[in-house]
Amino acid sequence: MRKKRVLLLSEGFGSGHTQAAHALVAGLKQLHPDISARVIELGKFLNPVMGPIIVSAYRKTVSKQPRVVGMMYRSNYKKPLSRFIQLALHRVFYTHTAQVVAQLKPDLIISTHPVPNTVVSRMKRLGLGIPIYTVITDYDAHGSWVNPEIDRYLVSSPVVKQRLVDKGVNKERVEITGIPIHPNFWVSQNKESARKELKLKQMPTVLVMGGGWGLMYEDNALSYMTKWRDNTQIIFCVGSNEHMREKMMADPIFQHPNIVIMGFTREVHKLMDAADLLVTKPGGMTVTEGMSKALPMLFYEPIPGQEEENCEHFISSGFGAMLDSNDTVDRWFQLIHDRDRSDRFRAELIAKRDEQYDPMKCPKAVLQLMQ
Repeated sequence: MRKKRVLLLSEGFGSGHTQAAHALVAGLKQLHPDISARVIELGKFLNPVMGPIIVSAYRKTVSKQPRVVGMMYRSNYKKPLSRFIQLALHRVFYTHTAQVVAQLKPDLIISTHPVPNTVVSRMKRLGLGIPIYTVITDYDAHGSWVNPEIDRYLVSSPVVKQRLVDKGVNKERVEITGIPIHPNFWVSQNKESARKELKLKQMPTVLVMGGGWGLMYEDNALSYMTKWRDNTQIIFCVGSNEHMREKMMADPIFQHPNIVIMGFTREVHKLMDAADLLVTKPGGMTVTEGMSKALPMLFYEPIPGQEEENCEHFISSGFGAMLDSNDTVDRWFQLIHDRDRSDRFRAELIAKRDEQYDPMKCPKAVLQLMQ
């Protein structure tokens, strides 16, 4: 009997979509080692020249004109993609996607981005006889996710389920599973041992991240945090932006024994274990990983649209606050220096996390539905 095969389709507009797909694969293999799974970013796979160029243009728009991104997000928030856009995506992707499906012969297709979600939905409308699941990777449900051919939606929260129902999705087709994260984030390591393993100092520690596309060097809040550098270890994780890393390392305000500037790393789970506070852009994956580690979080510069919704969800859930002033920095940095208050708050976050989120629930749901 052959292994069960799962094809996960994503797209590179925002790192969280593909990251969620890979995290789900890791979770599935952790629970069921015999399963066969493949992640494909549709645009990059089918057009390796144009795909990265389009993603790069999107990144520049996000960083330079976030209001435009927000306007685009809100303008069609309540509606599915228009028939014209669906047809255009079908014409661009159908032939190659159909060839991929025919070659891999999956038992299940899972989409973690609205573009492949639309493409495979139309394929199913034309006769594709394979179940299609959709994993929504934020704490909001944009209309572009909605297609009548989707067999099951796996979503982050009851609010997202209700928003899909309000958009016409049958509630029986929506399951609250939480966003999938890599098994490295399923459990937490002792802070002291994590710091020792990473060769960090044993002192109050703040981890500053910028999401999958790195920090903004010009952010005044980053500079203000360095005023705490004499008694606080601050780790700036700038992702793959090597130019930014070089600029920060050359800047005197970041040159201090208690300040660490890092590029891309595969040890974010260990860095979160070592930290007392996470300062981050509120991408769906990062905030879910932070919640799983029971880290208090400060959110800065959310991209208008889904990041604003992510931010609102975690603030209302009690996991953190918006970084809107230097006073906010001082208040939260003071908290992690008060060991008793910090320990009590972390205990509260652990209780809230255990009530709201089980990191194994999404891969378990996929395995159960496949059976």
